[in-house]
Amino acid sequence: MKLLVTGAYGQLGNEMRVALQNYPQFTAVMTDVDVLDITDLVALESFVMAHKPDILINCAAYTAVDKAEDDVENCKRINVDAVRNIGTLAAKHGFEVIHISTDYVFDGKSCFPYTEDMMVNPTNVYGRTKLQGEQTLLAVNPNAMIIRTSWLYSSFGNNFVKTMLRLGKERNELSVIFDQVGTPTYAADLADAILQIIAKGKLIPGVYHYSNEGVCSWYDFAFMIHRFANIKCQITPIESSAYPVRTPRPFYSVLNKKKIKDSFGILIPNWVDSLQRCVAILENEKID
Repeated sequence: MKLLVTGAYGQLGNEMRVALQNYPQFTAVMTDVDVLDITDLVALESFVMAHKPDILINCAAYTAVDKAEDDVENCKRINVDAVRNIGTLAAKHGFEVIHISTDYVFDGKSCFPYTEDMMVNPTNVYGRTKLQGEQTLLAVNPNAMIIRTSWLYSSFGNNFVKTMLRLGKERNELSVIFDQVGTPTYAADLADAILQIIAKGKLIPGVYHYSNEGVCSWYDFAFMIHRFANIKCQITPIESSAYPVRTPRPFYSVLNKKKIKDSFGILIPNWVDSLQRCVAILENEKID
């Protein structure tokens, strides 16, 4: 089976490359914008006709949440128009699609984990374009599979874990928000889950949620990052109001994973165990 992975230089794309080493039954074409511009329908069609993938896994996205507020058109090109291109060509040429989306399609005002059928209400440009991408994809290709995830991190790229490791070594004290709650997702776990699903032989269309198991605040997340790295920096919990940002983040981003677990029989690691594995990689440590 041949896979085409877009966004190969991102956190999830890089983890897909690593995870594929454990799936010799798959061959993969890894692409990013330097090889394939998915916003260009003609170029994309030429590429898929040349490579004839069985499944396209779209890991590409515009994810700069604050920047998106001033860069609406470019954000829309990547998160909506490119996704429409992928869905249209998949329907035309007969390959399947797995598209990665986000918890930002919700407003974060719930008090219990979000299921796939709960009301969406994005509060910023990034969230709105990701939702439009989902809707557009399913409109042109109802057989597509969408996986929403949250708080993604990896040993690749820029993310909260790497920032906390760096700042913890530079400073004696940090303040981290405690009133925003969600679940960190190790991109390596998501990559492996995607490949497990494909290996089972049949994609089931629709929207799914995937994050690691468990719940924490950004403060809890930072605290455990430092604990696993043996960093002695003092972390002080603060309210969101004490750390103003241009684009407010959801206060509650916990995703219910029952549907993806029941549909595909996958086991999802707890966020603490996955974080320990990632920190060990970043700190070049061994876990017994």
